Amino acid sequence: MHFQLTDEQRALRDMVRDFADNELKPNAAHWDEHHVYPVDAVKKMGELGLMGVAFDPEYNGAGMDHVSYAIVIEELSRGCAGTGVICSAHSSLACDPIGHFGNEAQKKKFLSRMTTGEWIGCFGLTEAGAGSDAGSLKTVAVKDGGDWVITGNKLFITNAVEAHVAVVFANTDKNLGHRGITAFIVTRDTPGFTVGKVEDKLGIRASSTAELVFENCRVPDAQRLGEIGKGFNVALHTLDGGRVGIAAQAVGIAQAALEQSVKYAKERVQFGKPIATLQAIQWMIADMATEIEAARLLVHQAAWMKDQKMKGYGRYSAMAKLFAAEAAMRATTKAIQIHGGYGYIKEYPVERHFRDAKITEIYEGTSEIQRLVIATSYLKE
Repeated sequence: MHFQLTDEQRALRDMVRDFADNELKPNAAHWDEHHVYPVDAVKKMGELGLMGVAFDPEYNGAGMDHVSYAIVIEELSRGCAGTGVICSAHSSLACDPIGHFGNEAQKKKFLSRMTTGEWIGCFGLTEAGAGSDAGSLKTVAVKDGGDWVITGNKLFITNAVEAHVAVVFANTDKNLGHRGITAFIVTRDTPGFTVGKVEDKLGIRASSTAELVFENCRVPDAQRLGEIGKGFNVALHTLDGGRVGIAAQAVGIAQAALEQSVKYAKERVQFGKPIATLQAIQWMIADMATEIEAARLLVHQAAWMKDQKMKGYGRYSAMAKLFAAEAAMRATTKAIQIHGGYGYIKEYPVERHFRDAKITEIYEGTSEIQRLVIATSYLKE
């Protein structure tokens, strides 16, 4: 692993940073306040190849690596965390399982239209009674001839409102516990598939989060993703990769908070001089910068390990998400402190960064679950 980005990765970073500075940052506060999905920005992301960064050009992907993908999510999230998670959930949670577990027909039919951003994807795993305990799903799929009939509800689904394609997990044999879970690809126009309650959230408000409702939703067996009863494995594999995306999102949020804090500290004058000259402020900035760099290195390491198909990289993706999420909360808390009273009002973006950062400790596996994953991986040795 090299610590320097390649020329291609630097060019990508600069391109996405420019896009974020010019297209996302000027609109992020409006999207946040009014809960607006950034339709035009997402379309441009598709045109730039950002919705399929790490996928094979055979399926209209950009053919780049997962380090490049992490760079993209960080830079998008630095501009607007809601937009960053739209891309992350679409790529990591919807495109990736189809790309990894899908057959050739599924890849051509679905993945080829998702990597361009023509179709948006979502991931239907979480339920009201099955969050961290993903094995206790209540949604069921019953075989009926050449179809499966799905009934149940999914909760807190990112991209739910806009998604054309959902990767959905259901129990095909409740007597087998997590070994009875199977994954399916369900399209938005399928009868019996609707979007339920849309959530009004603390942060990442440019992205939609809503309930998926399945009422005798008939899905052909050709849209079963992977083997019958192997859906839990599909979910775990997908979440390992998804954690890299959320960790990168956390780094982007923290980086934005740091940049705003440095700018404000140089401009804000107290006791006759900029507060940047005060040791108390300098130490907060030093802590923020150090933890962000450490988090970024963990993210890039996990992404690199995924590219190398290294066994056990899930441990490192969990470490990256755990550390980056908590570093983002510490950084955004310090950013508000540096801004003082101004940090607590919406005129300054750090209060939004603070709200956006919190979810990174919760979704795609809470910090507590990440600690469990990490500890279990060591205790098994």
